[in-house]
Amino acid sequence: MKLIKLDAIDSTNDFLKALSSQDELDNFTVVTAENQTKGKGQMGSKWQSESGKNLIMSALVKDFIYSNEEVFNLSLIVSLSVIEVLKSLNIPDLSIKWPNDIMSYNKKIGGILIENTIKSDGRIVSVVGLGLNVNQTNFDELPNASSLAVILGSSLDKNLLPELIIEKIQQKIESWESNSSFFWEEYFNTLFRKGVPMPFKNLDPNSSGQNFMGIIQGVSSIGKLQVLLEDDSVSEFDIKEVQMLY
Repeated sequence: MKLIKLDAIDSTNDFLKALSSQDELDNFTVVTAENQTKGKGQMGSKWQSESGKNLIMSALVKDFIYSNEEVFNLSLIVSLSVIEVLKSLNIPDLSIKWPNDIMSYNKKIGGILIENTIKSDGRIVSVVGLGLNVNQTNFDELPNASSLAVILGSSLDKNLLPELIIEKIQQKIESWESNSSFFWEEYFNTLFRKGVPMPFKNLDPNSSGQNFMGIIQGVSSIGKLQVLLEDDSVSEFDIKEVQMLY
């Protein structure tokens, strides 16, 4: 694993995307930063992180995704890899809040943002961004967030995490062909609030925007959330169409 350590950067994802467009970087090259001034979350939200306290990393993944229909497979692999590493650190009650927030109990401890670029030869190159709350303990302005240090009651060496996470990602990618159904089942079983009635907010601008009740059933092969509605029908939602209220 090639590791590039930065002190401060606007976005590790943007830095790695720019680097990969200029050089033939090794697969699984990782960029980390102590401070990120323009961290990104899903749908353009900002990822806030206390300088020097948390894991901010981006990893280059090539030669795995070959079509748009396969894009969510990488999200699934990365989410499960992070969960597996956190389990080894004894973080309790872990789950994946669709599509790829990492939760402990009902608190968010990490988020994943994957950005894909289609090359001129048709290959898809992915930059996997991960923000993981490690040693930050002040979440006064983020009531739904927590960190590994808060949960464990002690700080951790965040510099050990990138290699552990990348190792898991590589293992899962290498065994994807023979284990994909097992990984999908594992992802389903790890979904936050799966099978529990809960409220959702409709984000579709063409709808009335009304909140509604539903029960998460699973996720489709292209990453859409499958929700059982009150009329017993199952609808699929994209990330831009629905928000969980919890």
